[in-house]
Amino acid sequence: MRAHEAGWAHAPGALRGPAWLRQPEDINALVPILWSETAAKRDGVLSIGGVSLPELVAEHGSAAYVLDEVDFRARAAAFRDAFSDFDVYYAGKSFLCTTVAGWIAEEGLRLDVCSDGELTVALRAGLDPALLGYHGNNKSRAELVRAVELGVGRIVVDSFHEIERLAEITASLGVTARVMVRVTAGVEAHTHEFIATAHEDQKFGFSITAGDALEAARRVLAEPGLRLEGLHSHIGSQIFDTSGFEVAARRVLALHAQIAAELGHTMPEMDLGGGFGIAYTTQDDPSTPALLAEGMRAVIASECERLGIDSPRLSIEPGRAIVGPSMCTVYTVGTVKEVALDGGARRTYVSVDGGMSDNIRTALYDADYSATVASRASEAPAVLARVVGKHCEAGDIVVKDEFLPGDIAPGDLLAVPGTGAYCRSMASNYNHALRPPVIAVRDGVARVIVRRETVDDLLATDVGAALEGATR
Repeated sequence: MRAHEAGWAHAPGALRGPAWLRQPEDINALVPILWSETAAKRDGVLSIGGVSLPELVAEHGSAAYVLDEVDFRARAAAFRDAFSDFDVYYAGKSFLCTTVAGWIAEEGLRLDVCSDGELTVALRAGLDPALLGYHGNNKSRAELVRAVELGVGRIVVDSFHEIERLAEITASLGVTARVMVRVTAGVEAHTHEFIATAHEDQKFGFSITAGDALEAARRVLAEPGLRLEGLHSHIGSQIFDTSGFEVAARRVLALHAQIAAELGHTMPEMDLGGGFGIAYTTQDDPSTPALLAEGMRAVIASECERLGIDSPRLSIEPGRAIVGPSMCTVYTVGTVKEVALDGGARRTYVSVDGGMSDNIRTALYDADYSATVASRASEAPAVLARVVGKHCEAGDIVVKDEFLPGDIAPGDLLAVPGTGAYCRSMASNYNHALRPPVIAVRDGVARVIVRRETVDDLLATDVGAALEGATR
């Protein structure tokens, strides 16, 4: 596994690379911070929730997502308890199905959705619409009508056109919608540019600096069918401390106070977003919910005191920090090959029965992951490997660099931790691949909560295939 310490194996022809990657002392061991609470190895065989992954694969096949229910619930409860004076919304975009939505409700969290599809899943799970938040930078009129008719707890508006659209809908229905205004605070989180969402040059929110956020609040307040509940800020993803939140909170609270002073409206709420990071490799050092809560409370209290205002009711939106570490993906190795590199070094390519169709993050964000052999122990010396998928793309990489046993071979099972967030939810049918199932494990029992796609699923929307089948 990966580690902070510098150094590489110095065997002849060893590949040189980042100083933080080193050969582990025990290639068979798990690094606890990377895995869910119930993950364990015995004689090299990985089990989660008391379920052996070789037995799980024998019954359900691979590739498969394996979700640790105990771990998921514990992480949800940790945010609930640490932020007991906040409203905690689980970010459904990270991963959502009806079972998970039910767990969220049972653990006392609310749910944030970004589309009509996510809203439908929440309703199918029996969630109260009043406890839902609705995001999105381009909600259609139909989506807004449904949200208003259902009484969704809050709608986060993201453009002047949306304010106009929502005002027209509430007027036509004779109802009032609770609204938050999404703002860009000009804070760039230390993350990939495509997942940093508070700098100015991007699609989300109204700029505080340019005055658009104040104007948005003014327009919402001018509409009798809209009730301005507060401001919403989200600074990015994979954030490990509260420094970025501190800068953003100061700017958002300053606008909160300005709206009260200039527009005569004191908003009761404020949302500081999510983006709390997790450990994908041992480079990562995520904070605990308790420390995050302590830091964010201190920032808000200090700034409200300085401004001479009462603190609004606060909310946050963890998604990755709950589901990310709770899930791993298990693959079967198909081929192994060594590739010669410049300078005489060699890299071992390990191809698995999945790839960018079930985990696009490495290709999309240059994300790092770890991996371990899940089906056996090995005494072979470690080799530097790259885990790749089966798709017709050079960028189809699952794990860029990892030490794996030198005797890794076809048929071995390989497990990649930390794949709960934005893997199944962003999965695709590229190369007409069938998306893997999600299998929840607990107390020695495995149950499918999202089944594996079938060829019939794949062809269901192919009108030509349907017509061809009808003529036979």
